[in-house]
Amino acid sequence: MKEVILDTETTGLSVKDGHRIVEIGCIELDNLIPTQNKFHCYLNPERKVSEKALEVHGYTDEFLSDKEKFSEIADEFLNFINNKRLVIHNAEFDLSHLNNELKILGKGTIQNEIIDTLVLARDKFPGSSLSLDALCKRYRIDNTKRNFHTALIDCDLLAKVYINLIDQKEPKLNFENQVSKSDPKQNVTNQYFKKIVSISKQEIKNHEKYLKTSLKKNFF
Repeated sequence: MKEVILDTETTGLSVKDGHRIVEIGCIELDNLIPTQNKFHCYLNPERKVSEKALEVHGYTDEFLSDKEKFSEIADEFLNFINNKRLVIHNAEFDLSHLNNELKILGKGTIQNEIIDTLVLARDKFPGSSLSLDALCKRYRIDNTKRNFHTALIDCDLLAKVYINLIDQKEPKLNFENQVSKSDPKQNVTNQYFKKIVSISKQEIKNHEKYLKTSLKKNFF
C-alpha cells in the first residue's frame, strides 16, 4: 500500500468555532521513498483567519481571498488519497477539519487507514517534547526552512521523521545503471536495498574473548 504524508493549515484550532482549512499538502511515499506525486492547494476558507493562526502559518485574508474553495478541490483530493495509508502528525486535528469540510459538502468521512506519528512518538519517547520541531531536532533533520508552518514543508519534514520513528533509515537511491543484458536500452530504475553482512567464526571467537577479558575489566 502506498502512503501519503498529509498536513493541513487552518483558520484556527477548533471546527466547533467554525474554523476552516486554508491549505492542504500531501506527499506520496512508495516503499518509504517520496514519489513525484504530490497534492497541494491554498483554500479560501470563507471566513477570517484568527490572529493566532496567522502567527503560525502567515496566510492573510487578502492572500486567501482569490483561492479555490474546498468544494472545488474535494474530489481531486479524495482521488489522490484513495486506497492509500495516511501518515499525519496529530491526526485528530487534521482529520477533524477535513471531515468537517466533507460534512459541509454532504460527503462521508475519511475512512483511510491512519498512522499518527504523534502516537508513535509518545510510545517511543514518553514524557518528551513531541512537536515536529522537537522530533526534527532529535533526529538531526534540518528544519531551517520552517519559518512558518506550511503544509508541504511540514510534509517533507514529517516524511523524514516518520522513517526514523519506524526505525528505518532514509532509503538511499542507487544511481548505478541497472542495464539488462537482453535489453541494454531499458530504463534505469532507482532502487534501494539493505546489505546483510555475515559474521565469520573468527569474529565470533574474538567477540567471546572480548566479553571474557576486556569488557569485564571495564565494567566490574
